[in-house]
Amino acid sequence: MSSGVDAAVAAAELKRRLRRWRVGAVVLFGVAVAAVSAGSRQSGIWNHNSLMRPHLVKIRVNGVIGPDVSRWTKALAKAEKEVAVKGLILDIDSPGGSVTGGEELHDAIEHFSKLKPVVATMSGVGASAGYMIALPARRIYAERSTLTGSIGVIMESPDFSGLLGKIGVNVDELVSGPLKGQPSLVKPISPEGRIMLQGVVSNLFDQFVAMVVSGRHMPEEKVRSLADGRPYTGQQALSLGLIDALGSRDDAVDWLGKVSDLKGEPCVEAIGEAAQRFSFRRRLAGLFGGALMSWLGHDFAEILPQDPIRLDGAVSIWKP
Repeated sequence: MSSGVDAAVAAAELKRRLRRWRVGAVVLFGVAVAAVSAGSRQSGIWNHNSLMRPHLVKIRVNGVIGPDVSRWTKALAKAEKEVAVKGLILDIDSPGGSVTGGEELHDAIEHFSKLKPVVATMSGVGASAGYMIALPARRIYAERSTLTGSIGVIMESPDFSGLLGKIGVNVDELVSGPLKGQPSLVKPISPEGRIMLQGVVSNLFDQFVAMVVSGRHMPEEKVRSLADGRPYTGQQALSLGLIDALGSRDDAVDWLGKVSDLKGEPCVEAIGEAAQRFSFRRRLAGLFGGALMSWLGHDFAEILPQDPIRLDGAVSIWKP
């Protein structure tokens, strides 16, 4: 009798899960169609013919910048070759991230800017590597409350040697040289290792300073006086020469449209979006709320991408 009840309960649970999957599939399809439609309306581009007329392209850099920025650099390389593309809008809301990723994206934007005008607009945050990538722009906009600047480089390494010693775990390392194992998770940084690592950080910092000097046309002495790692509000950054104007994304688009000799409201195409680190899970939750995710069940939510970003080594990021 008990086994029969258990089987009936299991069958009912299976039907309930299948029903959730079916409903979830329908919802996901509808959201996907709506998102594509909304994205097309926002960019002002509906068909292939409209892409053939002069227009602007936009790259959105949102969140932490990882070491892999190829989704943006490839899109930029393609856009700079298209005759119909007249300029680039760099839309930033990022505290920074990987030094390598920031530099690679900076260089790609700089290459684009030598061929076509670029405007950068920063909303909530445009700091550290997020500020670095804005430097090649001909004009940088920010809101009064935008946090920007934070020019600098960080290298962190946790040391678990004290904890391991307390629980009686010893780790032996065999290295080819005294600096090969620096930094290490299982022993403190040696005095020689600290000097070596500080030299790496200082060199990366010098490269960052050189980008600011070149991009903002400022004396190196002034840049170094501002580059102690602190963030600035948009209003402060304007008075210090780190940005060009206070304004919104619309102000930036209007300025670039005029510079690019586009008549009327500029047509804008979003590029580099397909692989952008903006997970479908967050978009779905944003549209319908966390209640839908809970109702669909944890097993359904697990199939949606998480898009983790791993930051190793030196980073240029503002961390409140």
